[in-house]
Amino acid sequence: MKKILVATGGGDCPGLNAVIRGIVKRASQEKDWEVWGSYEALNGLMEEPTRLIRLDEKTVSGIHVTGGTILGTTNKGNPMSFPEKQPDGSIRTVNRIPWLVDRLKSKGFDVVINIGGDGSQAISQAMFEQGMPVVGVPKTIDNDLSSTDFTFGFQTAVQTATDSFDRLVTTANSHHRVMIMEVMGRNAGWIALYTAIAGGAEICLIPEIPYDLNKVLEKIRSRYNNGRGFVNIVIAEGATAKDGTVTATLGELGRHAVRLGGVCFTLSEQLKEAGLEADVRETVLGHTQRGGTPVAFDRVIASVFGVKAMELALEGKFGHLVVLQNNDFTSVPIKEAISDYNFVNPKGTLVQAAKGLGISFGD
Repeated sequence: MKKILVATGGGDCPGLNAVIRGIVKRASQEKDWEVWGSYEALNGLMEEPTRLIRLDEKTVSGIHVTGGTILGTTNKGNPMSFPEKQPDGSIRTVNRIPWLVDRLKSKGFDVVINIGGDGSQAISQAMFEQGMPVVGVPKTIDNDLSSTDFTFGFQTAVQTATDSFDRLVTTANSHHRVMIMEVMGRNAGWIALYTAIAGGAEICLIPEIPYDLNKVLEKIRSRYNNGRGFVNIVIAEGATAKDGTVTATLGELGRHAVRLGGVCFTLSEQLKEAGLEADVRETVLGHTQRGGTPVAFDRVIASVFGVKAMELALEGKFGHLVVLQNNDFTSVPIKEAISDYNFVNPKGTLVQAAKGLGISFGD
């Protein structure tokens, strides 16, 4: 029997379970393949004793409609920069990729299917370069991988954000308030942009377009007459004012990236200090965007990604990432996929259309 190890790494994302199910359902049609899962990314394999689970059709039955991942996930314990305690008590980061590949092979695994975003796929590429057959599946609610038209989870995150935004519009109107809703988007403002267009926001602030506070104030004041009016703002967590810095907290040891959050409160204080008289309220959606049942679109592409990942393994097409391009499911080299970041183009069609709808980006 040939053995596949499936891992889900990074932040959780609606549709992860559908990918796992797709892999297992396709593998079940082959007589000489079995699928295993590693708990909490590759940590389950790296631990002693290992925490692995055999995945079969019974294990994955019906999981495509549920959020999260039955394997659990983590953004800690990156094997490319793994924190190890030294005899003197200090912590040193080491590259454990060679050890990890040796461990995979010693456990009899022929292929790894790694489901994750750019950080996880960097790990995929490192394992592949070390001689491990790897297939990648793109996962991020931020839609920031450049080689695929969409990543699964993004549409669900946008729907969650839009539903919340719709509720804020009515309360903003009732109280003549400025409502600021913060959504995820560390370096790319896709969730904020789609939500702003879908929800009819007056202002959308994203990392790719540093905002001029005076322009934001100008837009807000244009919506008020004798104290009456309202404004709804969508802001991505990585947005900044011109010459400003992102609002962040210190990262934890072993995490892939610094934790962002709280920019809506930063903007609120900036507006008040600049003399805005309107009442301002802030909402941080946070992890509600990651949780819950995936929408139909995400279930479809996640399921197909799972099937295609298994088929790449059957074809021996390793070092590749399953992608959606021009309504076709295909693959590209992982190295190519992580070499370029999918930023929102400030001069692109969506931003220009949003401006045509009267949405200000503070520029």
